[in-house]
Amino acid sequence: MRSKRLSLRNAENELNMGVVILILIIAALLTVMVATGMGPVSVSPETTARILLSKIPGIGRNIVPNWKPVEQNIVLVLRLPRVCLGLVVGASLAICGVTMQALVRNNLADPFILGVSSGAAAFATLGMLFGVFSFLGTYSLSISAFIGAAITIIFVYVLSRVRGRINITQLLLSGVAVSMIMDGLTSVIKLGAPNALGLHNAEFWMSGSLASAKWAYLKLPLIVLILCMAFLLLNYRGLNLLLLGDDNAGALGINVRLLQKELILVASLMAGVTIAVSGTIGFVGLMVPHFTRLLVGGDHRKVLPIAALLGGILVVWVDVAARLIIAPEELPVGILTAIIGGPIFIVLLKRSNKENK
Repeated sequence: MRSKRLSLRNAENELNMGVVILILIIAALLTVMVATGMGPVSVSPETTARILLSKIPGIGRNIVPNWKPVEQNIVLVLRLPRVCLGLVVGASLAICGVTMQALVRNNLADPFILGVSSGAAAFATLGMLFGVFSFLGTYSLSISAFIGAAITIIFVYVLSRVRGRINITQLLLSGVAVSMIMDGLTSVIKLGAPNALGLHNAEFWMSGSLASAKWAYLKLPLIVLILCMAFLLLNYRGLNLLLLGDDNAGALGINVRLLQKELILVASLMAGVTIAVSGTIGFVGLMVPHFTRLLVGGDHRKVLPIAALLGGILVVWVDVAARLIIAPEELPVGILTAIIGGPIFIVLLKRSNKENK
């Protein structure tokens, strides 16, 4: 009888998760159709949907092209790659946040707070302004950002370990210190910028923006997102057990040291590649995993896909707000996420302090 109840409860949980994912997928599709048409020059959702459907094999021949050529260019050339990049960037930042929070066993961790974003930005800026990593070819910006993210997260991780264990206070302090160091290095690099245009482009990029989105920019971050998501889903049990502590996870059959190294690599790769195409967009990796756990609990098998969908939808709508608030000018997305995420982080920090008393 008990086993039957457990099986029914598991089936109900699976159904609830499926319903949540289905709702978020529908929300993501609606987001693509609506957000693609929004901007200084708006295109109606109906026209946007017809233009998008006209490009689907087998369906497109039944769509009558009653829209203007300029509307098609706005939707397919300018807006759609930007919205798709927003989905990928948001999903990657959210998953990166989930990964880092499991790694350090703290829900207040994210790439921005622990200095990973600052490290990636410092190395990427060095490459942008001085071409230091140009020998790496097409993906020099992504690789340089990955190197900066990897160095930073390893440095913070090493500094936060006391007697072989991660000390949370030491972790947060190390993240703040390393972030300040990397921000200082970035300032020094900017002061030596060879020209004003390069400095302006670097400044706007570091503030976080999807304005330069192109179809070519989607390939690498999408591949990295898919590969990292697949790895994390295959190792979701290890992520769950890491939250119990290193000793408990090891006693339950997890190779803790190996998994921690793999998570450092995954977090660095996602942070580096994402920052390379969008600049530093903070607090998404903090907010989205927290709200996801409130929605579906702490099981990473549920948290990972739902956080990815929520993160993508959030970044797309923040980007819509960024290009509408002072239209036809644009605000950097990173500024808006900081304005939204800062107060939320303060609330989470206060709540965490109350729970620890």
